[in-house]
Amino acid sequence: MSDTPVIGVLALQGDVREHLIALASADALARPVRRPEELAEVDGLVVPGGESTTISKLAALFGLLEPLRERIGAGMPVYGTCAGMILLADKILDPRSGQETLGGIDMIVRRNAFGRQNESFEAAVEVAGIDGGPVEGVFIRAPWVESVGAGAQVIAEHGGHIVAVRQQNALATSFHPELTGDHRIHAYFTEMVRAVG
Repeated sequence: MSDTPVIGVLALQGDVREHLIALASADALARPVRRPEELAEVDGLVVPGGESTTISKLAALFGLLEPLRERIGAGMPVYGTCAGMILLADKILDPRSGQETLGGIDMIVRRNAFGRQNESFEAAVEVAGIDGGPVEGVFIRAPWVESVGAGAQVIAEHGGHIVAVRQQNALATSFHPELTGDHRIHAYFTEMVRAVG
């Protein structure tokens, strides 16, 4: 891999364009991923927000579920926001029927924990490893992390709840940094991908 990692954005649902822009601003070569052959060409992957049940069903429909699990299990860097956090959890509290996860982070996540769409909010969040002060977090029907296992590191909390976690090459946030114009978390993830290269 060159100094410019190729980072995909799972383009089945959610803020795909915003993530592509944020990654490009972090000096990554960003491209949408909808098929297994596109997944095979990337060094890292962002799993955006949206509806976690829908994303898992679409991933299965597009033949991506098992290839995603294999790449994540093999150590491909992955970053999930909001629904992406739910999909990277090894366990979900109150999962919808038939809902599957990709796994990768030893954590238990509660769906829609911060409330419904009309209870969305923004908040300044201190994230360990991100310099320059707090990031602006946009919380939209956001999950939170109930608990983490020994391998996972809590890197941010808000209101007494865990909202960002890292485990080796996997990163997850409850909130949407791609909606703020502050691309420091995407730059942090791009560095994670470079470190693996």
